[in-house]
Amino acid sequence: MQTVLIADDSIAVRKVAERLLVEAGFGVTLAANGEEALAYLAKEKPDLIVSDVIMPDKSGYEVCAFVRAHSSLANTPVLLISGIVNDEVTKQAESCHADGVLKKPFQGTSLKDRVVELLAKRQAAAMSGTKPIEKAAVSPSTIHSSRVSDEEIEAYRQATARLKPLEEELRIERNRVAFSAQRVVQLEGELGGLKDLEATLSRERELTAQLKHQLAAADSAAARVQELESLLKAERERAVEIKLQASAAEGLARRVEELEASLQRERDDKAQQAARLAEMQQNVGRIQDLEASLQAERQAAAQLVEQMTGMEQAVTRSQQLEQQLTLEKARTSDLTQRVAAGELAVARVSLLEQTLAAEQEKTKGLSARFSGVEYTAQQVKEVETLLQAERDRNNLLTKRVAETEQATEQASKRFEEMAKKLGEIAGLASQLGAGKRQP
Repeated sequence: MQTVLIADDSIAVRKVAERLLVEAGFGVTLAANGEEALAYLAKEKPDLIVSDVIMPDKSGYEVCAFVRAHSSLANTPVLLISGIVNDEVTKQAESCHADGVLKKPFQGTSLKDRVVELLAKRQAAAMSGTKPIEKAAVSPSTIHSSRVSDEEIEAYRQATARLKPLEEELRIERNRVAFSAQRVVQLEGELGGLKDLEATLSRERELTAQLKHQLAAADSAAARVQELESLLKAERERAVEIKLQASAAEGLARRVEELEASLQRERDDKAQQAARLAEMQQNVGRIQDLEASLQAERQAAAQLVEQMTGMEQAVTRSQQLEQQLTLEKARTSDLTQRVAAGELAVARVSLLEQTLAAEQEKTKGLSARFSGVEYTAQQVKEVETLLQAERDRNNLLTKRVAETEQATEQASKRFEEMAKKLGEIAGLASQLGAGKRQP
């Protein structure tokens, strides 16, 4: 069973990582900090190391540097985990030759997939390793000096002297090729991370489309709010006009009350005049009974003339009062209609006030939703900025992979040239040996 060492100062992260890897069939050892991880590595050799970047005593970079500094652990894959993965973290991980950086909290099976991928690459690298080329060793002691000329010995010495720097150069080239292969494996791991970033980018694009749709709905709602505000302004103006009409109606109502009081006073005066006329008629009757003489007739005639004159005046006054009463009735009817219209206007104003209150509540709700949309739009801008940064980083990684592939190709060519030169040297050594064997 392959073993994995997990070093993290968070017990929650350790338990989650342990559960994911145990379910995948790995043996797991836990370390609460960098010191415990180094103490374990001094005794044991796990197949893979998962270490947090930031820990109280020793950081994940120091753990990785410790692993790369020990020959027995140098080929052990080291996967760093961090809550923040940016250019600085990536550069430090590359400087300590870590095999990758994984963001936490872990998404789904990302940890298990990276561990399986790194172990598979390590196993493939171990299986594809080549045996070192055997050196062509020619000892002068095996050749009889009596059969070798001085020129041949000098040529052999020159060939041997040329062979040593070539072997050293070949060793250097092998180390470079091994480092390039390891770098390619690291870049492949980073490309796997790029796939995760592409999936995240796709999800962010879908979220952005949804937010744009919501923003369009908010814009239409804002237009509706403006329309409602215009209607509300018109309703307010109408309400002010209705209030003015209601005030005029109240003034008319007070005028009607004053006219009714005046009419009542006119009626009282008319009743008093009728009573006086009745008294005058009684007096006239008494005078007719007492005076039987001509003077009585004259006086009665004079009184009748006066009575007729008074009655004519009373009739004229009565006609005037009737005309005034008719006018007052018409005014009263008109005022009654205006009062009814004023009451309807008051009822309409009350209904409009209720509608206005409802519209104000809706406007407050729309304002709150619009504020939420503005905040979401700000978050969208921040996400777009992060995505642009990730794209720049992806372009940089792609450029680095291309440079690494070019360097690997050049190293392979140089390796072939070195092998060709070694072949020439081996041929030269064979010719020297054949010349020595000739009698």
